[in-house]
Amino acid sequence: MPGSRITALGHHQPDRVLTNDDLAAVVDTSDEWIRRRTGIATRRIAGPDESVTDLAAAAAGKALAAAGLDPSDIGLVTVATCSAVDRCPSIAAQVAARLGIPSAVAFDLNNGCAGFCTALACADHALRAGAARHALVIGAEKMSDVTDWTDRSTCVLLGDGAGAAVLSAAEDAGIGPVAWGSDPTRGNAVRLVDEWQPRFAQEGQAVFRWVTGELPDIARRACELAGLTPADLVGVVTHQANLRIIEALVRQLDLSPDAVVAQDVVESGNTSAASVPLALSKLVQRRELPPGAPVLLLAFGGGLSWAGQVVSCP
Repeated sequence: MPGSRITALGHHQPDRVLTNDDLAAVVDTSDEWIRRRTGIATRRIAGPDESVTDLAAAAAGKALAAAGLDPSDIGLVTVATCSAVDRCPSIAAQVAARLGIPSAVAFDLNNGCAGFCTALACADHALRAGAARHALVIGAEKMSDVTDWTDRSTCVLLGDGAGAAVLSAAEDAGIGPVAWGSDPTRGNAVRLVDEWQPRFAQEGQAVFRWVTGELPDIARRACELAGLTPADLVGVVTHQANLRIIEALVRQLDLSPDAVVAQDVVESGNTSAASVPLALSKLVQRRELPPGAPVLLLAFGGGLSWAGQVVSCP
């Protein structure tokens, strides 16, 4: 069967930068405490009139322009998000309308922070099956809408943004088989509390223990499915949850000393389903990852769910 490849990327973040000192003025915290616990220095926060659709469409428009495709070429649009207020029409349908994509199948996917990698696999499967020739896969979140700004353990983490990828069918597959799954018994580890005004909540220590204990084997499995070992990777882009988690995870993977490890969490915070495409797009834009280089994408989040695959950089 033919495969698919990422042919272009794009990302978008709001203009407003929220620093640790800004947070210290409204909640009992400090720049030193936040950096020591999370590694985060800043995050971007959308304005009251900026929606998840606005963020998603901006990132998607950049990816589509970089791909050099006409909107009518896109046969599938999917948006990974857990923070969108809109239920119907989907964010994906709204993005398609804004970009002038005339007749693609469009749907949203909610798998928490693992959403983009899950959506990427779904789109890859659709292209492999011949259901479309080109797909637009977007991760977009306005986490500031679901942040409890009185809870210093979570409000320091979250940010807003979006990243997008254009996938195209290709005989030479550039997206490896996905390693994915969930542990529903740990569903409360990362969640949106189901109230009239949903709020992000998590069991931080439980997530840290699970990630450092279980995720290295999932990462190795994703590499194995692609016919590689972690030492073959040129880059690793994990969900940007927390710098301590990222560092603890990659230490266990026996990467090449030259491997690039995404650390966009430092300047963007945790942007949930947007974090992997946002970080990947920035690395490619800065030419820190060469075209064709094997990069592991790996995400985890609410559910408790995970998804990861090795991709070739555009």
